[in-house]
Amino acid sequence: MNGRVITVAQQKGGSGKTTLAAHLAVWFAREGRRVALLDTDPQGSLGRWFMARREATGGAPGLEFGTASAWGVGYEAEKLKKTADLVIIDTPPKIDADLRPALREADLVLLPVSVSHMDLWATEGLLELAGRERRPVMAVLNRVPPRARLTNEVLAAIDEVGIGRTEAAIGNRVAYAEALGSGVAAFELPRGRGTADEIGALAREIATTIGF
Repeated sequence: MNGRVITVAQQKGGSGKTTLAAHLAVWFAREGRRVALLDTDPQGSLGRWFMARREATGGAPGLEFGTASAWGVGYEAEKLKKTADLVIIDTPPKIDADLRPALREADLVLLPVSVSHMDLWATEGLLELAGRERRPVMAVLNRVPPRARLTNEVLAAIDEVGIGRTEAAIGNRVAYAEALGSGVAAFELPRGRGTADEIGALAREIATTIGF
């Protein structure tokens, strides 16, 4: 059976898409899965992270990396699915017709949402496109600050809109930003305590959702 595909997408910049994609990839690879990352964002942040990881560690066991244009993503994803258990696609922070091929490939569209009504408002275009492609979407609260009063409001708003969401949430921890700059995952850093629980819980929910 070909590998599964997760497309990480959000119209609003700064939502943490690339950080989330990188951390999930490392988590699943450390569990013995063959994981391929596919970067379709012209900024190339995921590629720079991957190269830093490879150079810093002497290799990235279980991880493969590829790039594609918006309209070349279908070909690249299908190729990677033949050898990988899981393909994670990182997308540009925009919602237009160019995103449709990445959505079309997805077994699950993962939608990072910060604790902000503006982030939630920015999901409308993505939900419309995903609906046209008949692809399931799950929101994940990302960069959640401690004791944020808005958290429950945003959760209620997500439920009101009718988007599926994960129980797991990702905290606003300095370790995530530090890790991306160092080419590793936060749970691999000495000061990354707590991140393993968050990423692990999210990874398990995703695996159950896509039958992985």
